[in-house]
Amino acid sequence: MESKLNQLKTRIAEIQDLRKAGALLSWDQQTYMPPGGAAARAEQLATLQKTAHTWFVSDEIGQLLEDLETEAASWDYDSDEASLVRMLTRDYRKARKLPPDLIAEIARVTTLAFEAWTRARQDSDFPLFLPHLEKIVELNIRVAEALGYQECIYDPLLDQFEPDMKTAQVAAIFAELKAELLPLVRAISERLDRVDDSVLHRPTDVDKQWQFGLEVIKDIGFDLERGRQDKSVHPFTTSFSIGDVRLTTRLDPNYFPTALFGTLHECGHGLYEQGIDPALERTSLDDGASLGVHESQSRLWENLIGRSRPFIQHYFPRLQALFPEQLGEVDSETFYRAVNRVQPSLIRVEADEVTYNLHIMLRFELENDMLEGKLRVADVPEAWNAKMQEYLGLVPPNDRLGVLQDVHWSSGLFGYFPTYTLGNLLSVQFFDQAKQEVPDLLDQIASGKFEALLAWLRNAIYRHGRKYTPGELVQRVTGQGLTARNYLNYIRTKFSEIYGL
Repeated sequence: MESKLNQLKTRIAEIQDLRKAGALLSWDQQTYMPPGGAAARAEQLATLQKTAHTWFVSDEIGQLLEDLETEAASWDYDSDEASLVRMLTRDYRKARKLPPDLIAEIARVTTLAFEAWTRARQDSDFPLFLPHLEKIVELNIRVAEALGYQECIYDPLLDQFEPDMKTAQVAAIFAELKAELLPLVRAISERLDRVDDSVLHRPTDVDKQWQFGLEVIKDIGFDLERGRQDKSVHPFTTSFSIGDVRLTTRLDPNYFPTALFGTLHECGHGLYEQGIDPALERTSLDDGASLGVHESQSRLWENLIGRSRPFIQHYFPRLQALFPEQLGEVDSETFYRAVNRVQPSLIRVEADEVTYNLHIMLRFELENDMLEGKLRVADVPEAWNAKMQEYLGLVPPNDRLGVLQDVHWSSGLFGYFPTYTLGNLLSVQFFDQAKQEVPDLLDQIASGKFEALLAWLRNAIYRHGRKYTPGELVQRVTGQGLTARNYLNYIRTKFSEIYGL
């Protein structure tokens, strides 16, 4: 049996090598590749992804998993080997339903769609992106039908990013959040003058923004010997190995938080990738438990740490030294309140913590309507603007600030957006648990010490990679399942204090 396990590991390692090579080509496209390379890059990625998929769904892999499955049931459930067989069997059964040519077509279409989206976003030209988005919706429908579903066409797409999660569960979570958040937004809207964020809109040198961001992520534990940061149109993180994790950010000379919190957000993803047990390298377990769990880490470091009073008290003197003209006469409390100002806004990645989830609900509803044929793709901008008016009281002046702002649809990622809200909920659950187990955690953060928090996260979450389903992992770490209670308590407490509610 050990021989079969080693055979399986060898084959999976080779398949992972192909997948990581594809990830490298995708990263290059979004950072350095000239636009003229798009057509050839589309074919390169189609070849790599089709080949990796074909190798994975082979009869050889299926036979090895079948031979090992019964034996693995008697192994220690927490062992790497039992987890490997368990997770690969699940992945294999799903992947067998997807034809290799469909995988290749998705890679080809999305590679070209990204270039079209980049140009369309720059020029606020949705018609330029429209045919690409129509094709992507069609391909996602084919994927959902191939995978199969009983209740909702969105279910199998959501399951690719958040295993075992159903559309109905997401809808119920959103309903619970709406019931609490919308009244809170209305209450805060009557007190907006209590917080002034004009200090954030003073011009600041982008090179110094970049320098400060790198200083912070080094302090909190991102290893620049095993990672790097670059610039991209839309911030993202990707990993080619546990020893090679790439972050990207974007800089705005007229709005400092874009770079700072974008960098912190992506660093949270990067810390997760760097913290995975090296024994899981090249096994397909060397990734996060789910996109929701992954997002919990980016939101934890961005919001629960980066927007916290202890963090800002510690770093504000350094910011003043870098930007004396902009911040010399400002105190840390004013800055803390400014970066936590609640104001309905157009851009999701710059949204405050109270209104952020409303942006996700909008996208979730539009995706469902497109997939179910209730909304023509050509009508998406109009529907987007209507929902922005409904949820946030705003109408984008152009599509660049509206329907074209996110990269996800150009990458074919339907079913992905709900994981952002799930990540928000989990970030607070995990952080509350960390504070229980590290009682002086907030004092440590105020002193610029992050070692204890990072060690706790590595031990509780990061090292396990994909060994457990997200439900199993949350239960192991917090002793309960996913809940909105911790998150809502956090939001109410923090913003009631800021706005005197």
